[in-house]
Amino acid sequence: MKAVMFEKFQEAPRLVTAKDPAPQPDGVVLKVAATGVCRSDWHGWMGHDDDIDLPHVPGHELAGIVEAVGKDVTNWKVGDKVTVPFICGCGSCSECHAGQQQVCLHQEQPGFTHWGSFAEYVGIHQADLNLVALPDSMDFATAASLGCRFATSFRAVIDQGRVSAGQWIAIHGCGGVGLSAVMIAAAAGANVIGVDLDPAKLSLARELGAVAAIDGREADVPGAIRDITRGGAHVSLDALGHPVTMTNSILCLRPRGKHVQVGLMLGEHAAPAIPMPRIVGQEIQLLGSHGMQAHRYGAMLDMVSSGKLNPARLVGDRIALADAPQALMDMDKFQSVGATVITRF
Repeated sequence: MKAVMFEKFQEAPRLVTAKDPAPQPDGVVLKVAATGVCRSDWHGWMGHDDDIDLPHVPGHELAGIVEAVGKDVTNWKVGDKVTVPFICGCGSCSECHAGQQQVCLHQEQPGFTHWGSFAEYVGIHQADLNLVALPDSMDFATAASLGCRFATSFRAVIDQGRVSAGQWIAIHGCGGVGLSAVMIAAAAGANVIGVDLDPAKLSLARELGAVAAIDGREADVPGAIRDITRGGAHVSLDALGHPVTMTNSILCLRPRGKHVQVGLMLGEHAAPAIPMPRIVGQEIQLLGSHGMQAHRYGAMLDMVSSGKLNPARLVGDRIALADAPQALMDMDKFQSVGATVITRF
């Protein structure tokens, strides 16, 4: 198969011919139809993830067709149209038994713990637990964005933030995750404020339902949010993953508000200073959000089918596999409006 591979961290990946994967007894092999280029992939290429063994094929936002099925798989057959959460549960640990596969104690992640979807084929383990059937009407580029950005945002807003109608929610960073969160929070009836440095992204945030947009270069972003909300946001998300956006997210909250950390903070930002006096004095809740379980996709897909959510609006550039190395290396320099998706292999 054709695949994008890197043999050393921070050195240019290249397009290679690699051996086709074979399904594990409990797994499947998918023919990749679309896969997103995500900032998490960039972190992996930089060497910020300890799970990666070299040489490595990145890619974790994917959708495709079941190509081969392991002998112990009962729920899936060749030809099924599917996606998969970027965190795949083991099915055996205490967290999986509790239905919390997103924090599985023995999780596997395509593109991190094993070769991923920047390739024509990818292997997925525990298929009966981890695969998600896709509607026939959904195109593969849209479906590829569900496994990381959109599903992660859905869980962050709905399950972790527990946003409700009429609440104020601030979204710091209007990239793929942030814009997804804007759309989802607006669909839930919240009053959404988008924060970003890019006017085009702020404009799209308004189109997706944000009632206000703030330039992140303002001298006092938390103060601006507290003014708009007359006291502070009920919920705030750091959708980027940076000490500045994290701090702004915490400081913009009203007493007993919820900060949800969605953006990864790795490398030099792995241990940021946290404004603890505000957290203690105003009883601020700090919550992490890490993907979403396969069994929760039904609620999200029902909102897509009903027209309340339209993830297709968040698909940006569609590129070829051969373009993926440059797109990956550029993730920390420039991000287009909408998700970049590999659709040609």
